[in-house]
Amino acid sequence: MRRRFRAPGRVNLIGDHTDYAGGLVLPIAVDLAVEVNVEPAERVVLSSGGRTVEVAADGTGDVEGWGRYPAAVAAELAALGRRPVGMEGDVVSDLPSGAGLGSSAALEIALALALCALADFELEPLELASACRRAELRAVGVPCGILDQAASLLGRADSALLLDCATLEYRHVPLPGTLAVIVVDSGERELADTGYADRQRELAGGMPSRVRHVETENRRVREAVAAFERNDADALGRIFRESHASLRDDYDVSTPELDRLVERAYAAGALAARLTGGGFGGSIVVLAEHDRAAAIAEQLGGRVVRASEAAREITPSKTDSRPGRA
Repeated sequence: MRRRFRAPGRVNLIGDHTDYAGGLVLPIAVDLAVEVNVEPAERVVLSSGGRTVEVAADGTGDVEGWGRYPAAVAAELAALGRRPVGMEGDVVSDLPSGAGLGSSAALEIALALALCALADFELEPLELASACRRAELRAVGVPCGILDQAASLLGRADSALLLDCATLEYRHVPLPGTLAVIVVDSGERELADTGYADRQRELAGGMPSRVRHVETENRRVREAVAAFERNDADALGRIFRESHASLRDDYDVSTPELDRLVERAYAAGALAARLTGGGFGGSIVVLAEHDRAAAIAEQLGGRVVRASEAAREITPSKTDSRPGRA
């Protein structure tokens, strides 16, 4: 019988371009995910959308296209001591690629859970998240932080994840039932890899505007947590506006289309709106009153998403579905 592993994407409510600086982030895992349905094999052979890739069970060898992801994940796990057990099956997803919702991280996590389970190899969730973050760099050269992978592995229904990316300490923040989260895809494919490394170098070099964004964004994450805990919609609106302006002006990762979408969201009656993710395209995140969310989402061409559970095995009859466990 094939085993099924599901890893959700994420929407970052606030705290962008702070994770690789050791700052604070506040994402949710969402009800859009990547699933891997596999059985043991000698090599890793996966099909998705009519395309099949084959890599060695330990990830060695030259691989092109999306096969770089399973190869990179397998290689990182092999470096941690996983024995070379392969798998054969398929990958399915309802998580859009390039929309700034952590699709590559969800793929990495789903693959990693499957590879670990089939080899009876266990890692703690944040150790697995770190391995998948390294796999992202190995696969496509994007020097990302741990935000996306951690959100997928540590998500909780109806809650956000407050993560300190320096210490990896975290706690879950319950979201008010009166608020709904909407995601609106700009239609511009997220191209964070084109400027991501540049922003990191500028930040590391002490460029004043880049440093100012990170410092003020960390403060805004703390303020947002307090606002969610007291269900203060007015404060959230101000905080999200300030965050978007900082990403646009100080960090220079917004686009005219993202700016227009944010303003359209407020005009439609949203409580708060900002770009989410790496920028350079992708999506905006919108907070709305629960009863008005569906109408606002329809007007903006977006969708309401729910804060959902972490990545796990969903094979029928499995009793242990802890994140990061087989």
